[in-house]
Amino acid sequence: MTQDASQEEGQQETFISHLVELRTRLLRAVGAVVVVFIVLFIYPGASAIYDVLAAPMLASLPEGTRMIATGVITPFMVPVKVTMMAAFIVALPVVLYQAWAFVAPGLYRHEKRLALPLIISSTFLFIAGMAFCYFVVFRTVFHFIATFAPQSITPAPDIEAYLSFVMTMFMAFGITFEVPVAVVLLVKMGIVELSKLRAARGYVVVGAFIIAAVVTPPDVVSQFMLAVPLCLLYEVGLICARMVSPKPGAADETTEDSLTERH
Repeated sequence: MTQDASQEEGQQETFISHLVELRTRLLRAVGAVVVVFIVLFIYPGASAIYDVLAAPMLASLPEGTRMIATGVITPFMVPVKVTMMAAFIVALPVVLYQAWAFVAPGLYRHEKRLALPLIISSTFLFIAGMAFCYFVVFRTVFHFIATFAPQSITPAPDIEAYLSFVMTMFMAFGITFEVPVAVVLLVKMGIVELSKLRAARGYVVVGAFIIAAVVTPPDVVSQFMLAVPLCLLYEVGLICARMVSPKPGAADETTEDSLTERH
């Protein structure tokens, strides 16, 4: 009874220590975002950051046309939300480091070797997807839509609707650019064989256009600009997966490594 009680007490202490560590890491991550948000809010300011985000839309509008705000507090809240999004992106390395610092002690050596490159590459690819969306997709799509606008109307997009649209597109392209990471993980972890992923190319192409049709606006340009990169990134993932695919005997070495680390 005494031994069981001591084991249970030890488990409770371990659980509590994990909760305390999680709380500490979360506070540091949130604190980093808040600090960056305050800095960005002071300089260059929420309005200036929103103007940067709105630049692709404003460039496609007739000269002298501005976006509108239909809500009472919308002119304040929308720039604040945009600044918070920018703060999270800037503080993302700190956030990911805190997540890594929390889970790293429980990982094996071979898992640590895999995790760190994946965290770095997934962060880079997500930001690259957002950048591609901002610099290429927005300008192309907005100008394409503007060419079909009748001369009898004056486009005046609402800033809240624009923010919602931008967030959806950023998420869509950010996640799309994570495809190589997903492919590498599937192969490296032995979940799916590389040959099966190669054979599934046709299904991936069809799925890419279906996803693009659901996520993007109902115009051909934006759908192609999401589906085509998705297919290309799938091929990039296959190339990378071939370089990291498990070799014969690698599983045994990994098992031995795990057993060694346990002891």
